[in-house]
Formats: sequence, structure tokens, C-alpha cells
Amino acid sequence: MRNTLKALTAALLAAGLVAHAGAQQLRPEIGKPLQQAGELLKAGKAKEALAKVREADAVGNKTAAEQLTIDRMRGAAAQRAGDTQAAINAFESVYASGKLSGAEQAQVAESLAFAYSQAKNWAKTGEWAQKAKAAGSNSAQLNQLIAYVQAQSGDYAAVARDAGAAVAAAEQAGRKPAEDDLLRLADAYQRTNNAAGHATALEKLILHYPKKDYWSAYLNNVQRKPGFSSRLSLDVMRLKLANGLITTTEQYMEMAQLSLQAGLPDEAKAIVDKGFASGALGTGAEAERHKRLRDLVLKQQEETKAGLAKAETEAAAAKDGNELVKVGTVYASMGQADKGAGLIEKGIAKGSLKRPEDAKLRLGWAQLQSPATRAKGLQTLRSVGGNDGTAEIARAWAALARQG
Repeated sequence: MRNTLKALTAALLAAGLVAHAGAQQLRPEIGKPLQQAGELLKAGKAKEALAKVREADAVGNKTAAEQLTIDRMRGAAAQRAGDTQAAINAFESVYASGKLSGAEQAQVAESLAFAYSQAKNWAKTGEWAQKAKAAGSNSAQLNQLIAYVQAQSGDYAAVARDAGAAVAAAEQAGRKPAEDDLLRLADAYQRTNNAAGHATALEKLILHYPKKDYWSAYLNNVQRKPGFSSRLSLDVMRLKLANGLITTTEQYMEMAQLSLQAGLPDEAKAIVDKGFASGALGTGAEAERHKRLRDLVLKQQEETKAGLAKAETEAAAAKDGNELVKVGTVYASMGQADKGAGLIEKGIAKGSLKRPEDAKLRLGWAQLQSPATRAKGLQTLRSVGGNDGTAEIARAWAALARQG
């Protein structure tokens, strides 16, 4: 008898169904078939296990403890056998027994939540999931189920609330938020037209999970932002290039042309070279056009280098710092990041800038290129403000730098 009880208890504990004390109250005619049911469950034979549970249940004059153990095993066997209603009935009987500890209540309530989800009864699924949470369950599976139920019901405000709480809890504990929580948060904010929340969730995604899809979503969202300035289009394309999102002929052509318009032929040459190396440029019906663009880039590159010293002298003599910022950006684009950053800093210090936030963005971008000023560049980028996309681009560069 002692060996039978020990084996039964082990089987039930393995299924997470019963405490040792409960098993000791079973008579052999009940304990033996339940032990066999537990062994069958472990072997993956749920229907056979359910038959053994019925055999135990057929015994007369059962005590409350015996009935409770039978119902526990019936719930587990029925759930694994696909008999959802039998599992629900059994687990609800167990829950209503009043004999469960707090941890057991959480476990049984969670089992009921999943059983009801199999029956696609979302109201009951949500009800039991919340009971499980209230009893202390916080498993990843339960949280995913709650999120799914909320989405099924269209309650995206609840999804945003719960996902936001999970993200905040992780951040407060010094942990990286779960990718699923951030995705749910971004989706829920988008569906509830919370543009600021959606943008923040996407920003956290590129910071913690820098996948191409997330970078694409973030940058496209920046460009769709009301008030986004087209003068920042090149900045967006730089970030796309850095994340492997510039792949087509049209994208390489557009970016190179924007760099030329900004007076940055060295950057344009680097872009054109990548386009030719990838095969996006120099082939097909437009191959001659691509070669003409490369010739134009080379010509402007020589002209810019020839006139750069003079431009620097004139910028230093100017009353405001706008030209110093411009010349400094040119130097940075040529690979002379330290000199470029120094000139931009002088331009900012001189003042009277047309776009002071743009100047800080250029400075941070230049500082990131040099290991000696990388940390300083992050500080600069964090200070960038503006409501036209400048601040979002600065934070994106900072996120990219932290990944490197």
C-alpha cells in the first residue's frame, strides 16, 4: 500500500495536481487505478488514463479527499485527451472544493482558463485567467493568453495597459522588456490611435531588438509623423542604410542625389559605390544614367575639396555659426570626424543658428564617428529636441550606437 501511495503521489505531483497529504487518504481501490492513470498520462495515453479515472470514480462511498483527487486527475486526463468539457467540469469541481492552497488555486484557475480557451469561450477564459492572476499566477503562458483574449474581444486599451505594465516592471527591475510585450504594446497603441505611445514602443523595439523589420517600422513612422520635415529625408535614409534597408536602385539613386543636394559629395560617392558593388547600380536599362550620376558625384567631390579651405575661412569670419556647422558636416562626411565636430561646436557656440536642433544632430552624428568622442556624441544626441522629426532621428542614432 505504501508503495502504491508513493507512486500515485509522484504521478500526481508530476502532473502538478495534488499534495502528498491528500494522496495518503486514498483507499487502495481508488489509489491503484489513479496511480495507473498517472502512469498512462506520463506515457502520453490520455484516453486510457481517463478510463482509469472513471474506474476509480465508480467506487462507492468516496470521501471528500478521494473525490478531490479523482477530479484533479480527471481534469488533467480530460484536458490532454481533448475532452474540454469534462476537463472544465472536473477543474471547476476542484476549485469549488475549498480545499486548495493559494498556489493550487492559481494553478487550477490557470488550467480552467486554458480549458475555456480551447472551447473558445473567451468570456470564461478571461474570467478564470484573472482569477489565476489574483491568486498569484504570473506565468508567461498565462500573460500571453490574457493578451490573446483581450485582442479577441477588441479590448486593445486593456492590452496596452497590461503590456505597458509588463514593460514598465521589466525596466524598473533593470531587465530588458520582453519582445512580445513590446510588440503587443506597439500594436495596441496603434489600434487605439495613441501615436506617441506607438512611437515610444517602436523606439524600445529598435533599442532592445534591433531587427530590420522594427527599424523599418520605426523610420517609416517617423516620416509619417505630422510635421515631419522633408529636409530630414537624408537623415532617415542614412539610418536605413546603416540597418541594411537601402537595397533598390531607386533608393540608392535618391540617397546619392540627396547627399549631393546637401553638399556632401563624399557621402554620395560612398553610397554610389555601395550601389554599384551590390549590383543595384550599373546594370539594366538605366546603367548609363547610373554612370552619369557617378561622374557627377566625382566632379562635385573634386570641386568641394578644392574650395573647402576657403569655405572654412569664410565660415569662421561669418557673424553667425550656420556656415561653420555646414562646413563641419562636410568634413565629418569626408571621414574627418574630429575636425568636423570641432567646427560644428564652434558654429553652435557662435550662435544665431537657423536650426539649432539640426546643428546638435549634426554634432552628435559627427561625434559618434570617432571612438574618442562616442560617449560625448550620445550625450549630444540625447539633448536634441524639436517636433519635426529631429529628436526622433537623434534618438535613433543613439539607439544604433548603443547596439554597436
